[in-house]
Amino acid sequence: MPSFEIAHVIYLVILLLAVVSWFVAQNRQPLNKTLQQVVIWVFIFMGAVAGYGLWDDIRGDLVPQQSLHADGHSITVPRARDGHYYLTVEIDGTPVQFLVDTGASQVVLSIKDAARIGFEPDELAFLGRAMTANGEVRTAMVELDDVDLGGFRDTQVRAWVNEAELENSLLGMSYLQRWSSIEIRDNALVLTR
Repeated sequence: MPSFEIAHVIYLVILLLAVVSWFVAQNRQPLNKTLQQVVIWVFIFMGAVAGYGLWDDIRGDLVPQQSLHADGHSITVPRARDGHYYLTVEIDGTPVQFLVDTGASQVVLSIKDAARIGFEPDELAFLGRAMTANGEVRTAMVELDDVDLGGFRDTQVRAWVNEAELENSLLGMSYLQRWSSIEIRDNALVLTR
């Protein structure tokens, strides 16, 4: 556990002990009643801590991170709360969420997404190598027969399956260059054909 997380836990424990101590000192009632109220406050405190710890997951479920607006010639993608742009692309009929990454030269699939599309990880030939921020990783080239983004279809798109753990698949420049224009305006990514 990183030191900043340990510091947070220590702070929360001290805060809990302070609240419990204050509560016990202020209540001059039978011990049974005081213990009952302490247990209730402990559960409230634990619920608050759990809510704080899970807030990103809860927010992601309650508030959509992004939407897609297509007008026939372009697609507009609002910036997500984390500052990135995400696109859900149908690959051979399977929806896959991609992080738009202009720093990636290729389309890169996580092993999990590749398996969902139909590529068996055990059958892939991880013969390629790629340098990432986390060091060198092995990659396997695959071809995506049908790539559909908001009604804009492409066929025979080359992609690479990354053997390392990826949080999101990456939509890199080999796909983005298929668009005539890529621009960011008004906190939105606009792809035009």
